[in-house]
Amino acid sequence: MIVLAIDTCEARGSVAILKDNAMLQAVPHAVSEEYSSWLLPAVDSALEFTRTTLREVDLFAAASGPGSFTGVRIGLTTVKAWSEVFSKPIVAVSRLEAVAAQSQSTAHYVASFIDAQRDQIFGALYHRVEGGSALVEQEMVTSPEVFVEWVDERASGNEVAWISTDPDSLAKHPAWQPRAAREDKIQCVPCVLAPFIGKMAFQRALNGNVMNALSVDANYVRRSYVEVFQKGPVRVPGK
Repeated sequence: MIVLAIDTCEARGSVAILKDNAMLQAVPHAVSEEYSSWLLPAVDSALEFTRTTLREVDLFAAASGPGSFTGVRIGLTTVKAWSEVFSKPIVAVSRLEAVAAQSQSTAHYVASFIDAQRDQIFGALYHRVEGGSALVEQEMVTSPEVFVEWVDERASGNEVAWISTDPDSLAKHPAWQPRAAREDKIQCVPCVLAPFIGKMAFQRALNGNVMNALSVDANYVRRSYVEVFQKGPVRVPGK
């Protein structure tokens, strides 16, 4: 199965081509160019390197968020168009889940987070189940302090593995210092997530968990500036 995976949810996005579970090529978004002009040439470059065409792709995978509104929309709109044109399925994968899936810990819980800017983080808590992991409540955007408190409450004293593309967004916050004092660690993983999104999409496709263009939806987590101004601030856990 040839999988084309893209992540355009933030500036550190990427494109990847996989054959089954093996990555063939990855192209990181290492420039300041907007995704509207960068994405398609990057895909063309990856396809050319692997001597593959869009028509030969069996599965399209995309990061569904969380991230910027424009970035998420560009990625999902692109794979929806390909799905319609080539009649191929889609799998949408949360970036937080793609981060959590890389945890090397055997802890029962995995707390995954990414820097959301504005002194906030995107965060989620997963608990391990047979064959994978399950999301505990909903993904969120909140302050580092509130996220740590929320995770502690939900984990109820069980061991938690912490993992992130941006460990300093929590590790340098006062809320982490009690954990640092007892030598708790945050596993750092690469910000190039398209290869992991592609691997997760492949496994889901094997289990028949695919979507069409109409059923794919974004998970922004954070409301747009327009919504904030119209509806007031977002409520966060513990507030």
